[in-house]
Amino acid sequence: MTSPTAFLGGRQWLAALTIGLGCAQAETAAQAPEPGDETPELPAITVTVNKQRQPLHEVAASVSALSGEDVRDNGAHDVQALSHLVPGLGFQPSGQSGLAPPVMRGMTANIISFSSATALLVDGVPTLRAQGFGDSLVGADRVEVLRGPQSTLYGRNAQAGVIHIVTRQPGNDPYALVSVGAGSRRQAVLRADLSRALAPDRLYLGVAAQAARQDGFIRNTYTGRRDDGRQHGSARLTLRWTPSARTDAALRLSMRRHDDGASHWGAPHAPRATVRSGHAGSNTAHGHTLALDVAHDFGAGLHARAITARNVWHDALTQDTDYQPADRLHLARNHRFATWSQEVRLQGHLRAAPDGRRVQWLAGLYADREDNRLGFVQKTPLATLPTQAAQKGHTAALFTHWSVPLASRWTLTAGARIERSRMRFALNQDMASSQAATRLTPKLALQYAWGPHATAWASVADGHRAGGFNAFAPATHRRYGAERARAFEWGIRGQLTQPRLRYSASLYHTRLRDMQVQQMGAPGQVYISNAAQASSRGGELELEYAARGAWLVQAGLSLNRTRFGRFIDGAARHDGKRNPFAPDATAYIGLRHDPGPWYVQARLHGSSRMYLDAANQYHRPGHSLLDLAAGWRLGRLARPAGFTGSAALSVYVRNAGNRRYDAVGFQNGSTVIYSPPREFGVNLSWKL
Repeated sequence: MTSPTAFLGGRQWLAALTIGLGCAQAETAAQAPEPGDETPELPAITVTVNKQRQPLHEVAASVSALSGEDVRDNGAHDVQALSHLVPGLGFQPSGQSGLAPPVMRGMTANIISFSSATALLVDGVPTLRAQGFGDSLVGADRVEVLRGPQSTLYGRNAQAGVIHIVTRQPGNDPYALVSVGAGSRRQAVLRADLSRALAPDRLYLGVAAQAARQDGFIRNTYTGRRDDGRQHGSARLTLRWTPSARTDAALRLSMRRHDDGASHWGAPHAPRATVRSGHAGSNTAHGHTLALDVAHDFGAGLHARAITARNVWHDALTQDTDYQPADRLHLARNHRFATWSQEVRLQGHLRAAPDGRRVQWLAGLYADREDNRLGFVQKTPLATLPTQAAQKGHTAALFTHWSVPLASRWTLTAGARIERSRMRFALNQDMASSQAATRLTPKLALQYAWGPHATAWASVADGHRAGGFNAFAPATHRRYGAERARAFEWGIRGQLTQPRLRYSASLYHTRLRDMQVQQMGAPGQVYISNAAQASSRGGELELEYAARGAWLVQAGLSLNRTRFGRFIDGAARHDGKRNPFAPDATAYIGLRHDPGPWYVQARLHGSSRMYLDAANQYHRPGHSLLDLAAGWRLGRLARPAGFTGSAALSVYVRNAGNRRYDAVGFQNGSTVIYSPPREFGVNLSWKL
């Protein structure tokens, strides 16, 4: 197995370790400590990954938790940036905005399956496919990443894990965080997170928005232009109502839009970052989510929550695929995904155990309805082939989750979900096909508290990814079934040294059955089938240490070995090959020094080699990237209207070494996905 020092270049490790970084803030006490003697403590962390509020050390699972401040300090403005902050999480390269297939613990989902191995939830609203997987993190209060099968609580397409984003809720206190930025390739960015009370103690309004643009870096030698420019925008409006101390309701409307140029694609044998395309590319993906979230406290520890949502994503793209002046080969897609979802859950506790601990329980109902329209055009020298398909489906599920104290320091966690789904499919208005399935996904964990903030656990859990239909394949390969996972996990988590060191480590072994893998029939025919079995095993390690002198060290390591046990692809066999898009190792290390009005930080993150196909012929090389930042707090500023706030100026460099890590051989060897070059910029922010 590749060692972390082998794929994270030694010189960059040394550079990162010698640059001061961290996130602890020195506070002024009645008797100021000697300079350099400040010893900030790591804050306590509460998470809701089990759909209940729990201290992080009480969760019997591998979890990474980031506060909104952590996210901002590390310049993570969208979901894809979490791969630099969370071990075991990555994304398949696509070179297209709004299309970010996640990879967790070696488990992936092919783009053409219109599903995901990892679920994304924003304030409880799910996204279950790669299309539209990439929300903005502006206004995030915290981000929680739960690894391992989570189908017990989250249903289908959560077999690898869950990314849970919780946005900041408006309250009585006014809040404002506004920043403007400029950077390389004429980058311009405006971000804002604002809220205030419309009626104190009753009605509140919050707005979070982002607008960004940047020129491309791929030169079109035929037109003389840069065809891959990016323009992104997002906004979230929250109207919160608290009619009583026990009821909390929020109406949320969020929107995202990408008005982009061509994909970051090129021909394998052309000069790097150049094309000769005569057919202009474009990506105008956009979507919106409307959700009503109501929570009520009945007293005596009994709580209820209901989330009703409509999630729509429209993915429209045109892309030249031979990168030549004549329009001989191109593809276009026009997909629309619409999902209604409803979840209602009730939670509470039962009488206390002899040591004072209580049985915590949760039960819920989930249902959704999908209406997806899939349009695809393949242009060849001989013909232009349009295809139209429709997918409609619905799902209903019952689930429960219990945490039961046993003997002193021991806790049993158990849960189960029964889910019934049905999907109908029609191609070019032909007769519809359908398939239905019922799945039971249990989970069992045993936890031992061997210290005040230290626990060890062992668990077994099932997960599954729903079956479906191949929208653009012949009738003989139209249908495929569910993919199933069973995972065994062992882990420890705790805090040491007067809670200045926080650590977490886990080992896992996952068996994958009826894997949904990509196969190719006749030329141009690509489809999904359940042709493989595999196993995924590995481990993750996270460390966070707040040192004297206002230093913070953060580090993470993930080692994974996902191999096919059996995979027959026509005349080829891929037994023992690596699962595409699943690197064997990823790691990061970050340092930050924040002694007062100024700070400096660096973060080194990297990945081992990633293969792009089941035959392991094409790949993206292993690489390590160094990101640097520094800032100065300008102090408090006052305005005539009575508002006061603090301003800050910061500069950053991403990929300081200008490392290249192109994915060579995408789409069966026909395409290179170019990696972006070094970027630098400056930000000015103001916080109320």
